[in-house]
Amino acid sequence: MGTSVFHLGVGWVAMLAGVAAGAVLGLFFHDDEWAGGYSAFRRRMLRLGHISFFGIGILNVLFAVTLSQVALPDTNAHIASAGFVVAVVAMPLCCFLAAWKKPLRHLFPIPVLAVLAGIVPILQGWPAS
Repeated sequence: MGTSVFHLGVGWVAMLAGVAAGAVLGLFFHDDEWAGGYSAFRRRMLRLGHISFFGIGILNVLFAVTLSQVALPDTNAHIASAGFVVAVVAMPLCCFLAAWKKPLRHLFPIPVLAVLAGIVPILQGWPAS
């Protein structure tokens, strides 16, 4: 399986996880005070974790499409691939962990740096013409 096909799969699985997380969270959204109320940190982190599955999933799909259309250097493609795989796991995980224990919000540099590790090598390796 090529990197492009792998990231298409990762992206679609992440979107499925987003639907599943949304379905679980949706069971409780009717309660205005659930997870501390609509504007509570805990509830915001749960919502962010849910939506991050979609956001990072879409980045994986876009990366797969990019690989099929743009001749990136192998090193850049490998670094970007690793970054997006780490990000699709780490971002929702950090959101849900921060919702559980607020001090765990300090883990957020991990998925942020992973997303950067995905994006920057693509831009650096982009063909000049």
